[in-house]
Amino acid sequence: MSYRTALSEVLTSVVAPAAELAAVRGRFPRAAVTALGRARLLGLTVSTSYGGGGQGLPEAAEVVARTARVCPAVAAVLGSHYAAVAVIEAYGGSWVRTEIAAGRHLSSLALAETEAQGAAQGEAQGEGDLLAPHSSAVRSGDVVALRGRKHRVVAAGEADSYVWSSRPLATSDGLTLWGVPAHAPDLFVPARPQGAGPYGSGTSTVCADPVLVPADAMLGADGSGLDIVRGTALPWLRELRAAWSTGGEASRGVGVTAPRAASLASS
Repeated sequence: MSYRTALSEVLTSVVAPAAELAAVRGRFPRAAVTALGRARLLGLTVSTSYGGGGQGLPEAAEVVARTARVCPAVAAVLGSHYAAVAVIEAYGGSWVRTEIAAGRHLSSLALAETEAQGAAQGEAQGEGDLLAPHSSAVRSGDVVALRGRKHRVVAAGEADSYVWSSRPLATSDGLTLWGVPAHAPDLFVPARPQGAGPYGSGTSTVCADPVLVPADAMLGADGSGLDIVRGTALPWLRELRAAWSTGGEASRGVGVTAPRAASLASS
């Protein structure tokens, strides 16, 4: 089955019927994420050698745009996930890539450290701030303590991991990226403010106070995160946000009801 056929089936059978719960009640679309995982759409961009779909940014943008026509919240979750997976695919370990490919792992970006940065994440305005994190990282043996607060994280408290930025361990410039598991002790979501991100996307703040991760959770080399964010995360995020915006025009401004969502899913 092609990814387009799989997406059509999930949009019609799962995403459309639950779209109103996300749009009106703000409920995180867990059933939709689970169904997308089972259909191997969460692993769409993971290498085929790990069981993924082996597709790239154009295909991911197509999936986000089509999903946004039915449920903007699910599309926002997919957009942040695919941008995070682009980093993980290039620098992550084999276990997490296999889990994503199998549809058992949802990831998200955790880069913005102020509300203003979060609002502009992926856009030209505010990108300079995103590339200069204040979050700290201190190593002790094989363990690193991460401390910081990230704003406007999509699927906060719902994702299985976050691509997290911090100041480097050993250099004064640049930044370092980490794969932080959501179940790590002292990683918490203090609140879910209304109006932050698409309603139902679980967009909120995530705090590390501190969070301990193994040193090998580093994505890329220490201090190399600046190039990774500029060269991978932000280009993917910009394209996927544009796809979300374009696709979402069909459902914004007129309300999303179950019958309308079903009609958009099948069109």
